[in-house]
Amino acid sequence: MAAGPVLLVLLAAGAVLPAGDPLLNVCMDAKHHKSKPGPEGKLHDQCSPWKDNACCTANTSSEAHKDESNLYNFNWNHCGVMPPKCKRHFIQDTCLYECSPNLGPWIDQADSSWRRERILHVPLCQEDCEQWWEDCRDAVTCKENWHKGWNWATGWNRCPWGSMCRPFSEVFPRPKDLCEKIWSHSYKYTTARRGSGRCIQMWFDPAQGNPNVVVAKYYSWKKRSSPAGMEDVAPESDQAVCALPWSVLVLLPLALVLLPEVARGCGSHGWGSL
Repeated sequence: MAAGPVLLVLLAAGAVLPAGDPLLNVCMDAKHHKSKPGPEGKLHDQCSPWKDNACCTANTSSEAHKDESNLYNFNWNHCGVMPPKCKRHFIQDTCLYECSPNLGPWIDQADSSWRRERILHVPLCQEDCEQWWEDCRDAVTCKENWHKGWNWATGWNRCPWGSMCRPFSEVFPRPKDLCEKIWSHSYKYTTARRGSGRCIQMWFDPAQGNPNVVVAKYYSWKKRSSPAGMEDVAPESDQAVCALPWSVLVLLPLALVLLPEVARGCGSHGWGSL
Protein backbone atom coordinates (compact mmCIF):
# COMPACT_ATOMS: atom_id res chain seq x y z
CA MET A 1 0.00 0.00 0.00
CA ALA A 2 2.86 2.41 0.81
CA ALA A 3 4.70 1.97 -2.49
CA GLY A 4 2.25 3.91 -4.66
CA PRO A 5 2.30 7.29 -2.86
CA VAL A 6 6.02 6.99 -2.15
CA LEU A 7 6.66 6.39 -5.83
CA LEU A 8 4.61 9.49 -6.64
CA VAL A 9 6.78 11.52 -4.28
CA LEU A 10 9.97 10.25 -5.85
CA LEU A 11 8.69 10.86 -9.37
CA ALA A 12 7.66 14.37 -8.41
CA ALA A 13 11.07 14.93 -6.87
CA GLY A 14 12.65 13.78 -10.10
CA ALA A 15 10.88 16.58 -11.87
CA VAL A 16 12.42 19.07 -9.45
CA LEU A 17 15.98 17.72 -9.57
CA PRO A 18 18.29 18.71 -12.45
CA ALA A 19 17.86 16.57 -15.55
CA GLY A 20 21.58 15.82 -15.86
CA ASP A 21 23.91 15.03 -12.98
CA PRO A 22 27.37 16.49 -13.76
CA LEU A 23 29.02 13.71 -11.73
CA LEU A 24 27.51 10.88 -13.77
CA ASN A 25 28.59 9.48 -17.13
CA VAL A 26 31.55 11.84 -17.51
CA CYS A 27 35.19 11.70 -18.58
CA MET A 28 38.12 13.32 -16.83
CA ASP A 29 39.96 16.23 -18.39
CA ALA A 30 43.20 14.28 -18.74
CA LYS A 31 45.84 13.33 -21.28
CA HIS A 32 44.15 10.52 -23.22
CA HIS A 33 40.48 10.78 -22.24
CA LYS A 34 37.71 11.55 -24.68
CA SER A 35 35.65 14.66 -23.96
CA LYS A 36 32.50 12.56 -23.61
CA PRO A 37 31.91 8.84 -23.10
CA GLY A 38 30.45 6.76 -25.90
CA PRO A 39 30.56 3.34 -27.60
CA GLU A 40 33.96 1.93 -28.62
CA GLY A 41 33.41 -1.40 -30.32
CA LYS A 42 37.07 -2.43 -30.60
CA LEU A 43 38.52 -1.89 -27.16
CA HIS A 44 41.44 -4.23 -26.57
CA ASP A 45 41.37 -7.30 -24.31
CA GLN A 46 41.08 -6.26 -20.63
CA CYS A 47 39.59 -2.87 -21.53
CA SER A 48 36.75 -4.48 -23.52
CA PRO A 49 34.22 -4.47 -20.61
CA TRP A 50 33.84 -0.73 -21.21
CA LYS A 51 33.24 -0.95 -24.97
CA ASP A 52 29.54 -0.03 -24.75
CA ASN A 53 30.32 3.27 -23.04
CA ALA A 54 33.93 4.34 -22.71
CA CYS A 55 36.11 7.38 -22.08
CA CYS A 56 39.03 5.74 -23.91
CA THR A 57 39.72 5.03 -27.57
CA ALA A 58 40.73 1.70 -29.11
CA ASN A 59 44.32 2.94 -29.47
CA THR A 60 44.50 3.90 -25.79
CA SER A 61 43.17 0.48 -24.79
CA SER A 62 45.81 -1.23 -26.91
CA GLU A 63 48.66 0.85 -25.47
CA ALA A 64 47.45 0.04 -21.95
CA HIS A 65 48.51 -3.58 -22.49
CA LYS A 66 52.12 -2.92 -23.54
CA ASP A 67 55.12 -3.34 -21.21
CA GLU A 68 56.54 -0.04 -22.46
CA SER A 69 53.45 1.99 -23.22
CA ASN A 70 53.50 5.24 -25.15
CA LEU A 71 50.62 6.48 -22.99
CA TYR A 72 53.00 7.75 -20.29
CA ASN A 73 56.38 6.18 -21.24
CA PHE A 74 56.00 4.00 -18.18
CA ASN A 75 57.75 0.64 -17.87
CA TRP A 76 56.23 -1.94 -15.53
CA ASN A 77 59.52 -3.91 -15.59
CA HIS A 78 61.65 -1.29 -13.81
CA CYS A 79 62.95 -3.90 -11.31
CA GLY A 80 63.04 -6.93 -13.57
CA VAL A 81 60.15 -8.61 -15.35
CA MET A 82 56.83 -8.18 -13.57
CA PRO A 83 54.99 -11.52 -13.22
CA PRO A 84 51.99 -11.77 -15.59
CA LYS A 85 49.56 -12.46 -12.73
CA CYS A 86 50.60 -9.14 -11.19
CA LYS A 87 50.78 -7.18 -14.43
CA ARG A 88 47.18 -7.99 -15.31
CA HIS A 89 46.02 -5.95 -12.31
CA PHE A 90 47.99 -2.91 -13.44
CA ILE A 91 46.53 -3.27 -16.92
CA GLN A 92 43.05 -3.48 -15.44
CA ASP A 93 43.78 -0.48 -13.26
CA THR A 94 44.84 1.46 -16.36
CA CYS A 95 41.70 0.37 -18.23
CA LEU A 96 39.49 1.54 -15.36
CA TYR A 97 41.28 4.89 -15.18
CA GLU A 98 41.28 5.54 -18.92
CA CYS A 99 37.93 4.01 -19.91
CA SER A 100 35.44 4.29 -17.06
CA PRO A 101 32.70 6.95 -17.28
CA ASN A 102 31.68 6.16 -13.67
CA LEU A 103 34.39 7.97 -11.69
CA GLY A 104 32.73 11.39 -11.62
CA PRO A 105 32.11 11.58 -7.84
CA TRP A 106 35.88 11.27 -7.26
CA ILE A 107 37.25 13.56 -9.97
CA ASP A 108 39.49 16.20 -8.43
CA GLN A 109 41.60 19.05 -9.76
CA ALA A 110 45.19 18.18 -10.71
CA ASP A 111 48.18 20.51 -10.76
CA SER A 112 50.00 18.56 -13.45
CA SER A 113 51.21 19.74 -16.84
CA TRP A 114 49.67 16.72 -18.54
CA ARG A 115 46.21 16.64 -16.98
CA ARG A 116 43.78 19.04 -15.37
CA GLU A 117 41.85 16.41 -13.44
CA ARG A 118 42.55 13.18 -11.59
CA ILE A 119 40.67 10.72 -9.38
CA LEU A 120 41.01 10.81 -5.60
CA HIS A 121 39.85 8.30 -2.96
CA VAL A 122 37.83 6.05 -5.28
CA PRO A 123 36.39 3.35 -2.94
CA LEU A 124 37.81 0.12 -4.33
CA CYS A 125 36.05 -3.15 -3.56
CA GLN A 126 37.84 -5.25 -0.96
CA GLU A 127 38.24 -8.29 -3.22
CA ASP A 128 39.77 -6.25 -6.04
CA CYS A 129 42.34 -4.63 -3.76
CA GLU A 130 43.26 -7.78 -1.86
CA GLN A 131 43.61 -9.92 -4.97
CA TRP A 132 45.80 -7.23 -6.54
CA TRP A 133 48.08 -7.33 -3.50
CA GLU A 134 48.09 -11.14 -3.33
CA ASP A 135 49.05 -11.54 -6.99
CA CYS A 136 51.78 -8.89 -6.73
CA ARG A 137 53.29 -9.66 -3.32
CA ASP A 138 56.31 -11.42 -4.93
CA ALA A 139 56.81 -8.81 -7.67
CA VAL A 140 59.61 -6.30 -7.17
CA THR A 141 59.70 -2.50 -7.13
CA CYS A 142 61.86 0.32 -5.80
CA LYS A 143 59.16 2.88 -5.01
CA GLU A 144 56.02 3.23 -2.92
CA ASN A 145 54.49 6.10 -4.92
CA TRP A 146 54.63 5.52 -8.66
CA HIS A 147 53.24 8.93 -9.55
CA LYS A 148 56.47 10.83 -8.91
CA GLY A 149 60.17 10.65 -8.07
CA TRP A 150 61.40 8.50 -10.97
CA ASN A 151 64.62 8.97 -12.91
CA TRP A 152 63.45 10.00 -16.40
CA ALA A 153 66.92 10.56 -17.91
CA THR A 154 66.34 7.93 -20.59
CA GLY A 155 62.79 9.06 -21.36
CA TRP A 156 61.39 6.06 -19.46
CA ASN A 157 60.91 5.62 -15.73
CA ARG A 158 63.92 4.16 -13.95
CA CYS A 159 64.53 3.70 -10.23
CA PRO A 160 65.95 6.83 -8.59
CA TRP A 161 69.59 6.81 -7.57
CA GLY A 162 70.17 5.08 -4.25
CA SER A 163 66.87 3.18 -4.24
CA MET A 164 66.72 -0.59 -3.84
CA CYS A 165 64.44 -3.10 -5.57
CA ARG A 166 62.40 -4.95 -2.96
CA PRO A 167 59.40 -7.32 -2.99
CA PHE A 168 55.99 -5.68 -3.05
CA SER A 169 55.24 -7.36 0.30
CA GLU A 170 57.97 -5.21 1.88
CA VAL A 171 57.15 -1.98 0.10
CA PHE A 172 53.41 -2.51 0.63
CA PRO A 173 52.94 -4.62 3.80
CA ARG A 174 49.12 -4.64 3.50
CA PRO A 175 46.63 -4.52 0.62
CA LYS A 176 45.56 -1.09 1.88
CA ASP A 177 49.13 0.20 1.43
CA LEU A 178 49.29 -0.92 -2.18
CA CYS A 179 45.90 0.35 -3.28
CA GLU A 180 46.11 3.72 -1.53
CA LYS A 181 49.78 4.68 -1.84
CA ILE A 182 50.89 3.51 -5.27
CA TRP A 183 48.93 6.20 -7.17
CA SER A 184 48.89 9.04 -4.60
CA HIS A 185 45.59 7.98 -3.00
CA SER A 186 43.68 7.64 -6.25
CA TYR A 187 42.03 4.65 -4.56
CA LYS A 188 40.68 4.11 -1.08
CA TYR A 189 40.71 0.67 0.52
CA THR A 190 37.27 -0.40 1.74
CA THR A 191 35.63 -3.45 3.29
CA ALA A 192 32.71 -3.10 0.89
CA ARG A 193 32.25 -6.16 -1.29
CA ARG A 194 31.61 -6.61 -4.98
CA GLY A 195 27.93 -6.29 -5.79
CA SER A 196 27.23 -4.16 -2.72
CA GLY A 197 26.67 -1.01 -4.77
CA ARG A 198 29.09 0.81 -2.45
CA CYS A 199 32.47 0.21 -4.10
CA ILE A 200 34.04 0.46 -7.54
CA GLN A 201 35.00 -2.80 -9.23
CA MET A 202 38.08 -2.95 -11.43
CA TRP A 203 36.97 -6.38 -12.59
CA PHE A 204 33.45 -7.20 -13.81
CA ASP A 205 31.61 -9.29 -16.39
CA PRO A 206 30.10 -6.93 -18.98
CA ALA A 207 27.47 -9.56 -19.78
CA GLN A 208 26.02 -8.82 -16.34
CA GLY A 209 26.11 -5.07 -16.89
CA ASN A 210 28.47 -2.47 -15.43
CA PRO A 211 28.10 -2.56 -11.61
CA ASN A 212 29.90 0.78 -11.26
CA VAL A 213 26.97 2.72 -12.71
CA VAL A 214 24.87 2.29 -9.57
CA VAL A 215 27.91 2.96 -7.35
CA ALA A 216 28.52 6.31 -9.05
CA LYS A 217 24.83 7.20 -8.64
CA TYR A 218 24.94 6.39 -4.93
CA TYR A 219 28.04 8.46 -4.22
CA SER A 220 26.81 11.30 -6.40
CA TRP A 221 23.67 11.39 -4.23
CA LYS A 222 25.81 11.29 -1.07
CA LYS A 223 27.97 14.13 -2.34
CA ARG A 224 24.91 16.28 -3.00
CA SER A 225 23.41 15.37 0.37
CA SER A 226 26.60 15.74 2.40
CA PRO A 227 29.44 17.37 0.43
CA ALA A 228 31.73 17.29 3.47
CA GLY A 229 32.21 13.53 3.31
CA MET A 230 31.20 10.39 1.47
CA GLU A 231 31.32 7.40 3.83
CA ASP A 232 31.49 3.89 2.40
CA VAL A 233 28.84 2.46 4.74
CA ALA A 234 25.37 2.01 3.30
CA PRO A 235 22.68 3.89 5.20
CA GLU A 236 20.01 1.99 7.09
CA SER A 237 16.59 2.19 5.45
CA ASP A 238 15.21 4.55 8.09
CA GLN A 239 18.26 6.82 7.87
CA ALA A 240 17.99 6.84 4.09
CA VAL A 241 14.49 8.29 4.32
CA CYS A 242 15.46 10.88 6.91
CA ALA A 243 18.34 12.02 4.71
CA LEU A 244 16.32 12.40 1.54
CA PRO A 245 17.28 15.29 -0.77
CA TRP A 246 15.53 18.61 -0.09
CA SER A 247 13.29 18.27 -3.16
CA VAL A 248 11.77 15.07 -1.78
CA LEU A 249 11.33 16.57 1.67
CA VAL A 250 9.53 19.57 0.18
CA LEU A 251 7.07 17.18 -1.47
CA LEU A 252 6.70 14.91 1.54
CA PRO A 253 3.38 16.53 2.59
CA LEU A 254 1.89 15.10 -0.61
CA ALA A 255 2.70 11.62 0.64
CA LEU A 256 1.23 12.40 4.03
CA VAL A 257 -2.06 13.35 2.40
CA LEU A 258 -2.11 10.32 0.13
CA LEU A 259 -1.09 7.82 2.76
CA PRO A 260 -1.58 8.73 6.44
CA GLU A 261 0.46 5.80 7.70
CA VAL A 262 3.61 7.26 6.16
CA ALA A 263 3.35 9.99 8.79
CA ARG A 264 4.17 7.51 11.54
CA GLY A 265 7.87 8.19 10.99
CA CYS A 266 11.01 7.10 9.26
CA GLY A 267 10.76 3.53 10.52
CA SER A 268 8.51 2.30 7.70
CA HIS A 269 9.99 -0.79 6.03
CA GLY A 270 8.32 0.16 2.74
CA TRP A 271 11.00 2.76 2.00
CA GLY A 272 13.80 0.29 2.46
CA SER A 273 12.40 -2.01 -0.21
CA LEU A 274 12.41 0.59 -3.00
